[in-house]
Amino acid sequence: MKNCLLTLFLLIFLSCGNHESDLKIITGNAIGTTFTVRYLDAGGNNYETKIDSLIAVINKSASTYIPTSDLSKINKGDTTVLVDANLKEVFTKSEKIFKETEGAFDPTIGILVNAWGFGPEKPIENLDSLKVTALLKYVGYEKVQLENGKIKKLYPEIYLDFNAIAKGYLVDMVSRMFEKNGVANYMVEIGGEIRARGQNEKGTLWKIAIENPNTDGSRSFATVIELRDESIATSGNYRKFKIKEDGTKYVHTINPKTGYAKESNLLSASVISKSDCADVDGYATAFLEMGFYKSKDFLKNHPELKAFLIFINEKGEMQTYKTDNFEN
Repeated sequence: MKNCLLTLFLLIFLSCGNHESDLKIITGNAIGTTFTVRYLDAGGNNYETKIDSLIAVINKSASTYIPTSDLSKINKGDTTVLVDANLKEVFTKSEKIFKETEGAFDPTIGILVNAWGFGPEKPIENLDSLKVTALLKYVGYEKVQLENGKIKKLYPEIYLDFNAIAKGYLVDMVSRMFEKNGVANYMVEIGGEIRARGQNEKGTLWKIAIENPNTDGSRSFATVIELRDESIATSGNYRKFKIKEDGTKYVHTINPKTGYAKESNLLSASVISKSDCADVDGYATAFLEMGFYKSKDFLKNHPELKAFLIFINEKGEMQTYKTDNFEN
């Protein structure tokens, strides 16, 4: 559901303060994408093993690509699975965002993600309106509940997919680990979702570049921002899509109300907040389904969020919009 590689580090050295000897960098692969962790630690501690352990824990809990994960078992109909604290938090956060966005963010969309060929399961051949309508019966977060430590589904066919929030949640888990160990200056990036605290090795705020939605494979930047102990997530449909034989373009963000994978007028949504990265991850995904104008109205009622949106106007021109509280 999510194109995550939409933000890049832009390291701009503007300060005379220098802690380069304290900088530690860890890179690797996690939950189907790459990650880069940068942190300052005069003690020289290496947190790579702890990060690997956190990745393993999240995979065991919420992966749809690992058949033995708790979520995969639930999706297959196992009603005996007791969810751990991680899956419980992801479930609860998703429920909050689902309600706030009036269903634009909905992890029960998984059955349609698979049907359109964007998930781990086999897609449905010749998917037409009748088949889509039939599948919509199993979509709707109000049809799942967390009771007594178990996820209960109204229909066994309901397929939960938390990929649109999982990367942000893993960013939060790594960040919390740093804070528990007294690391005050860090930037954690997993698949383009980022949480930063403190300053970089040059003594300045961590800087992030937001990409333009280029479709030709090139990369350019729309703007650069400074993170002030904040999280940022960016969603876009311009890299992950499928084109059918008749030329119809289907994007990976699926409308949970219509069941179709059609592109909205919002090309890219970057959301920034002091809150968890999982939260902004969910909001950014919801905005792609809501489109530009609904997202703009939503943001007016949520001043705790900052956003940078790239959209297509009525004339077919690409434009940008940033909230009044957006700083760069």
